[in-house]
Amino acid sequence: MNALDMIRAFIKNGLGTPILLVMMLMMLIVPIPPFGLDVLFTFNITVSLIVILVTIYTLRPLDFAVFPTVLLIATMLRLGLNVASTRVVLIEGHTGSDAAGSVIQSFGDFVIGGNYAVGIVVFAILIIINFVVVTKGAGRVSEVSARFTLDAMPGKQMAIDADLNAGIIDQQQAKLRREEIANEADFYGSMDGASKFVRGDAIAGILIVFINIIGGLTIGMAQHGLSLEVATQNYLLLTVGDGLVAQIPSLLLSTATAIIVTRVSSSQDMSSHVITQMFDDKRALGVSAVIMGGLGVIPGMPNIAFLTLAAIAGGAAYWLNIKQSRQPVEVEEELDKPAPKEETADIGWEDMQSVDKIGLEVGYKLIPLVDRKQNGQLMGRIKGVRKKLSQELGFLIQPVHIRDNLDLNPNSYRITLLGVNEGEGEIYPDRELAINPGSTSSELKGIKTTDPAFGMDAVWIEANQKDYAQSNGYTVVDPATVIATHINKILRDHASAMLGYDEVQMLLDNLGEKSPKLVEDLVPKALPIGTITKVLQNLLQEGVSIRDIRTISETLLDAANTSQDADALTSTVRVALRRMIVQGINGMRPELSVFTIDSKLEQLLQKSIQGNNDGYLMIEPGLAEKLQLGVKESAQKLQAIGLPAVLVVSKSLRTMLSRLFSNTVTDLHVIAYEEIPESKQIKIVANVGNDTQEDTSNLIGATV
Repeated sequence: MNALDMIRAFIKNGLGTPILLVMMLMMLIVPIPPFGLDVLFTFNITVSLIVILVTIYTLRPLDFAVFPTVLLIATMLRLGLNVASTRVVLIEGHTGSDAAGSVIQSFGDFVIGGNYAVGIVVFAILIIINFVVVTKGAGRVSEVSARFTLDAMPGKQMAIDADLNAGIIDQQQAKLRREEIANEADFYGSMDGASKFVRGDAIAGILIVFINIIGGLTIGMAQHGLSLEVATQNYLLLTVGDGLVAQIPSLLLSTATAIIVTRVSSSQDMSSHVITQMFDDKRALGVSAVIMGGLGVIPGMPNIAFLTLAAIAGGAAYWLNIKQSRQPVEVEEELDKPAPKEETADIGWEDMQSVDKIGLEVGYKLIPLVDRKQNGQLMGRIKGVRKKLSQELGFLIQPVHIRDNLDLNPNSYRITLLGVNEGEGEIYPDRELAINPGSTSSELKGIKTTDPAFGMDAVWIEANQKDYAQSNGYTVVDPATVIATHINKILRDHASAMLGYDEVQMLLDNLGEKSPKLVEDLVPKALPIGTITKVLQNLLQEGVSIRDIRTISETLLDAANTSQDADALTSTVRVALRRMIVQGINGMRPELSVFTIDSKLEQLLQKSIQGNNDGYLMIEPGLAEKLQLGVKESAQKLQAIGLPAVLVVSKSLRTMLSRLFSNTVTDLHVIAYEEIPESKQIKIVANVGNDTQEDTSNLIGATV
């Protein structure tokens, strides 16, 4: 086993940090010989070099999340080493410049030429660079980064929820992204505190040098009888050498702190970033070459140095120009561009184009969003939407047919279902959409608009405003996510239109592989496939998933002997699916808060549907208006306290009342008493209809 394996074994067994703490305590308490100081100073410089190199080659700040802890331990070790070296300098300094070991002597004799005046100047410059420039700047950046990261957390969390609801990511990916956001907040919060260690370390270095100078001169002259000149030569050289040995690792760690808090997460290390972003523009290199060449021909200037660098910059610009000009230019084909056809004498049935079940038309400026060759993100987002909806609704959502439409505005798109326009919007591909969830009043610079999916106030902002917008509570999404979310909303709202005979047959075929007898007895012996399709469409229209096709089929087979009506069968199936329906509305809460309709009014409504097979309530319009108003007020009261709006009525009224309130009351769930599982406790919070009682004669009126 080599030394590196031994170190890894110590760290893996949890012994690394305790050993370092013991070393620090030993340096504070036990006198260390000069040779030990040499080893520890060398170790200190090595650790500092390793830390700054790891920082440079780290791709993302979170990849070095242990940096604040490493910074604290390294700082404490260096301060402990300063205490140990100070003890040796003050005790043995009268013997000469080699009293504190070879490392301090080398820095005192070789680095500053044995001149303590030069050493003091060099040390002062290092202190100014470290304390005034690097440490102060890193501390400010850490403080601002921590504040903006914490302020941006709600917006980032809402963006994750939006991507999850749109089907762009799954639950596991959302969990990982939430953990990354939490880790990012913890990291920058720790860095804000760790930067204070760096600042305190710089101040401690200044104070230790002054204490060593005063203490050394006092001890040398008072205790050892040295002259002022000899004491100054010995103790100042040792003190300045000790200060330089300590300040160089301190400067390295301060620089590492500044680098890591100013890094941007990407797939490249810092060296690649510098090369890509600074030396990949031929114009910048060319202009620099011209300026350097102009300075190089001025008499009295260092002509050779300026002209040499001008030639290097000009050659690099020329090489980049040749390299970029040789890159092939790809010409993208138009989406769904029809192949040229020879003109025929007449038309046939093959010329009749069927309507797309799900279509997306885009203006020509949005083509890069759907073109994979141009790194378009929309195709993948739409696939994620289809996958998530298919899993939630219980049947396969058909592919989205995407094509360009020159009749649209360049930045516009249109979503169609069965050839009918169901939604459209305007997108700015070079911007991002900041959506106001209603909880922020701060203003953003950009193009004001509304979210095309939900109609919320939003602003199209520049990409560099994203962090600021998120820190102010906005949910920021990219253009591809905007379109994908809009498609998700429309497909969810019109799920019943997406389910046809073919999809139902596929559901039954898949069920037949596991339960062949069930499918054989159901279709067509008990029910025709048309009736089953209508029942499934009714469930989807009411927001009920059909993924439990086995329970649905068994319930339809049992109920087929008593009724062949699709609405009656739908009510029976809903009772069988009551646990899933209520859980989808109320979650895992044991108590279900509901409101009801007054018993007398409910009896009047029951009488109005007797003998009426049209699926509509025959009631006086004024009574219908009061009923809708009462239901709407009760629903809003429940929603205001964070509870779902649930209206419980009798089974015979549920379907008709659900249709009556579907377009007038937002997010209202109408369920029957039979649909409430036995395990749920019911809490009636309101009763609608106490002030809407009408005489039975008023029931005969307009159809509502």
